[in-house]
Amino acid sequence: MTTASIIDTLQAWDKNLFLWLNSLHHPALDGIMIFATATHVWIPLYILIGLGIIVSYKKQSWRYLLLIACIILCSDQFASGLIKPLFERLRPCHEPSLQEQIFVPIGCGGQYGFISSHAANTFALAAFLWLLFPQWQYKNALRWGICLWAAIVSYSRIYVGVHYPADVLLGAMAGALIAILLWHIALRLRLIPATAF
Repeated sequence: MTTASIIDTLQAWDKNLFLWLNSLHHPALDGIMIFATATHVWIPLYILIGLGIIVSYKKQSWRYLLLIACIILCSDQFASGLIKPLFERLRPCHEPSLQEQIFVPIGCGGQYGFISSHAANTFALAAFLWLLFPQWQYKNALRWGICLWAAIVSYSRIYVGVHYPADVLLGAMAGALIAILLWHIALRLRLIPATAF
């Protein structure tokens, strides 16, 4: 089996899984998923996270807030600035053969979808907070809560027809790995105290 045929097989599986997941839409969920997929609606959550960091780390909080900004910037640029132009994989909602088959309740967005910036950025933030939460009260609830949030936002991209499952899965993995890598670089360079881990 050649490399090209393996890639074709994986893409066919990805397409079929997308069509199945996207077909599971229901009027009771449409509003929830459209809400979840909108970036601006989560601004209050980001403000709460920032305030939590400021209250917990006081004079050191700027270090963590700066690290979050760097992580999200790197994650977003990796997904949208590097991988999407490199692979040029059409979003399912831009794929002519799928136009009549899929549920797309919102605009399609940019032409290319591999990898998902939403998944990369939300899982980058989730991974960062997973590492930060050990010092916080109710750390386990917070950890799993933020992971559930990232998963719902990421899944919403499939639900609204703008990403294939592989876009979301690999975007989530990339974002999490970027966050972990930058966290450990910051520790090594003593930009954040080792006691934070």
